[in-house]
Amino acid sequence: MKPLVKIENLTCAYDKIPVLENVNLEVNERDFLGVIGPNGGGKTTLLKAILGLLKPVKGKIVFGSDLQGRKKPIGYLPQVRHIDKKFPITVFDVVLSGSIMNGIYRPSAEERQKAEQLLVEMGILDIRHKAIGELSGGQMQRVFLCRALLSDPKLLILDEPDTFVDNRFEGELYEKLRALNKEIAIILVSHDVGTISTYVKTIACVNKSLHYHPSNIITQEQLEGYNCPIQVITHGEVPHTVLQYHHH
Repeated sequence: MKPLVKIENLTCAYDKIPVLENVNLEVNERDFLGVIGPNGGGKTTLLKAILGLLKPVKGKIVFGSDLQGRKKPIGYLPQVRHIDKKFPITVFDVVLSGSIMNGIYRPSAEERQKAEQLLVEMGILDIRHKAIGELSGGQMQRVFLCRALLSDPKLLILDEPDTFVDNRFEGELYEKLRALNKEIAIILVSHDVGTISTYVKTIACVNKSLHYHPSNIITQEQLEGYNCPIQVITHGEVPHTVLQYHHH
């Protein structure tokens, strides 16, 4: 199977200071990869490199035929804390802006209908005319997930989608992702390993380097070997995690 995304010896830096070094990773069709690691370890930088928002210092990212030239787009759900709430745009227009990922700058009637359906599925159709500045963090996450899905992506990337999300929607979000994963690949960055390990298929720990684990079950010994700042405490079959000090 040819990977959707193949990262080879990737090094990324800001102001010539390396944030990621010699990272290698493959993402295949219908993969569900959970990305964990400390703040400042390079998780978001990895996403930016895949999305083409950051040019690598060294190495390369090779896309499969479906993603080359974005024949099939990559859906992206950013961290809501980075959204400009003062920007004068409504919920419905934010969702419709996802059509740009298909190179379409004037949404069709079909896309408008799909946008409404996504809003219905997320339970937020009633706020479609609100400005994004009026939304809660959880509502905004729903809106940007609709936007990411509008273009029928082959790969969906989510940067800490569980931040600012209420408990009820968190469960709905992950069940939605589980259903989507039957058709598309997902890369999910999160600090909540205890929750995502129930849903993801594989895990990558990013802390300047990247250590890939081909399972959603990881032991404390493995994490220590990966130099990853996670302590695993297991209750029955559900793993719980806490972050601790990270040693370089």
